[in-house]
Amino acid sequence: MTSELERIKILEGKISQVIDYINKLTSENEKLRQQIKELKAERKDFEEQVKRVGKADADLKRYEGEREILKGKIEAIINQIDQIGI
Repeated sequence: MTSELERIKILEGKISQVIDYINKLTSENEKLRQQIKELKAERKDFEEQVKRVGKADADLKRYEGEREILKGKIEAIINQIDQIGI
């Protein structure tokens, strides 16, 4: 009879270990879910920043082109003034 009680106590101990392990895994799983949520938010922010940088780069190229056009026009006006002799 004692050996059966000991076996039941061993079984109870094992069940307790399994429950502790499940609780640990559940806690880790929740932490991982939170990390995934945070990483998704960070990825979304990063993608938005990439879009803004792409737009800023396109704007910069456009402004540089406009600057070159204006520079050419100013040089043409200066040349015309020089031809007049002023």
